Amino acid sequence: MEEKKLDLNSIIGFVLIFGILIWIMYQNQPSEKEIAAEKAKKELVAKQEAQAKADKAKTTSLPVATVTPGDTLELAKLQKTLGGFAYSATLPSAKEVFTTIENEKIKLKIANKGGYIVEATLKEFERLKKGSGELVELIKNNNSSLNLQLLTKDNRTLNSKDLYFEPTLEKIGADQVLSMRLKAGANEFLEYKYILKPNDYLVGFDIRSQGLNKVLNPSKPLDLQWDLKTYRNEKSVSYENRYAQIDYKYEDSKYNNVASRGQGKEETPNKVSFVAFKQHFFATILSTEKPFETSKLQSDDLVKDEKSDTIFTKQFRANLPLAFSNGEIDYKMSLYMGPADYKTLKSYDKNFEKIIPLGWGIFGWINKWIFIPLFGFLSSSVGLSLGIAIIIFTIIIKLAMSPITYKSFLSQAKMKVLRPEITELGEKFKKDPMKKQQETMKLYNKAGVNPMAGCIPALIQLPFMYASFQFFPAAFELRQKSFLWADDLSSFDSVIKLPFNIPLYGDHISLFPILAAIAIFFYMKMTSGDQQMAAPQQEGMPDMAKMMKIMIYVSPLMMLIFFNSYGAGLSLYNFISNLITIGIMFVIKNYIVDSEKIHAQIQENKLKEPKKQSKFQQRLQEVMEQQEAAKKAQNKKK
Repeated sequence: MEEKKLDLNSIIGFVLIFGILIWIMYQNQPSEKEIAAEKAKKELVAKQEAQAKADKAKTTSLPVATVTPGDTLELAKLQKTLGGFAYSATLPSAKEVFTTIENEKIKLKIANKGGYIVEATLKEFERLKKGSGELVELIKNNNSSLNLQLLTKDNRTLNSKDLYFEPTLEKIGADQVLSMRLKAGANEFLEYKYILKPNDYLVGFDIRSQGLNKVLNPSKPLDLQWDLKTYRNEKSVSYENRYAQIDYKYEDSKYNNVASRGQGKEETPNKVSFVAFKQHFFATILSTEKPFETSKLQSDDLVKDEKSDTIFTKQFRANLPLAFSNGEIDYKMSLYMGPADYKTLKSYDKNFEKIIPLGWGIFGWINKWIFIPLFGFLSSSVGLSLGIAIIIFTIIIKLAMSPITYKSFLSQAKMKVLRPEITELGEKFKKDPMKKQQETMKLYNKAGVNPMAGCIPALIQLPFMYASFQFFPAAFELRQKSFLWADDLSSFDSVIKLPFNIPLYGDHISLFPILAAIAIFFYMKMTSGDQQMAAPQQEGMPDMAKMMKIMIYVSPLMMLIFFNSYGAGLSLYNFISNLITIGIMFVIKNYIVDSEKIHAQIQENKLKEPKKQSKFQQRLQEVMEQQEAAKKAQNKKK
């Protein structure tokens, strides 16, 4: 039967339909006035919410008065509200002032009120794009807080974030040590101690109490409440948000995360030794030497509309109870605030690198032991751009996999040679499918051909393909590195900005996904014919020839849609990978595999004694014989 091909009229029809769809989507876009009105409405709502919060803060904030410790009358008034911590409000430090500590990598600003970090700036990294002039600020403008809920013996509940700490900054060797003390007396206090070493992202952070066994109620742990509203730092807010989540280590080196998408996603793990508020390429990690007995971790997605919700990505919250020991609190902890880079995190020997999503099982092993070392070596080579490193990396991986590609193609070639005989058996036993299967298996065994030999090599390559989908989005080295027209290999390589948004595709056109889609199309076009010839139609099975014809067009389309908003580095890898595969297949097909020699070898194998069947083949033969016997018995009953 003659195959139906696309004629000129069909092509014109598809083009017209596509054009009409684009026109409809364009017409349905809101006008500039509507967009401006909606924006103004959102700004008004945000302003009202901010004012409401400010009003609430005014009514609920604790009274503060600076008095001398000897002023017993004023101290008595403060004790009615602050109890034992009234003393802290009488000190000169009881005012809105800040202490700054910094090294070559990070700058921290700590407030007297609350004693926690109110600004954390990374000096080596820029927001959004290279040359923006905006440094990455993990903490600023009250997007984070750290609070201890203090339960006192006189039945008060106070929050450390509302109380004033007394700062003392000193230098011990090359380290900067900042002590923030919330005092209940001259020698009774709750202390936060920050220790900043030179050229380091890790900040020592100890929490301890001294002489507070008469002030605090030790019957219940103190709740350490830590939250962070993460600022957007990357080009694509949706892409960044996809990889923002809470990660944690708990109970004897187990690791998990709080789901990255959705509202009110919550976990309550025990024995937690670190909690990581991970953004795409940056992380804030709180770790402790003495694990938290219990915890409550919560993540909320703040990106509802990718057009308007462009400032924040996630709201992270952690509740970590601190247990008393002999009536006092004593926790030695640390805060990491820096890049979510595998090598940097691993250098601390605290298992921080586990927050990098490398994939589970074999996929993670491939990334950990092959992709990361190899790409790390190439990317650190002198004068080698990251784009060239990706190309060389891809060539090495594909050449290493070429023997598997050869095995797969050789199996297809053998099956192609046997196809006429298989077709003949199909005609001969047309009315007896079971017999046809048995005879086909005998033919395979006699010819020394394994019908599964072509599938196994393909399955071996799948873990490497999946590992690449995990590796490139997590590769910090690609951030803000340019190549050709792509100004950031960790984000999409937009070459055209569309005046409208196409559902599932986006409002821009990326070029590397287009090139990758074209390469996939020609690769599938090149191999589909051989696959169809190698896999004859089986009774009761779907027509693989028709499915392959559909996939030739569906796969490139999926590549275009799926990768348009993905990082350019991954699209470049897929483009080069498919291009190399096409070249390898061309060489194998035209210069290595000889169909005539294969045919002669198969004919020679037929003259030899059939190979002993494998256990799988024996079992399959037994099952078919049992089915045949059952069928005959059923026919006799009829």
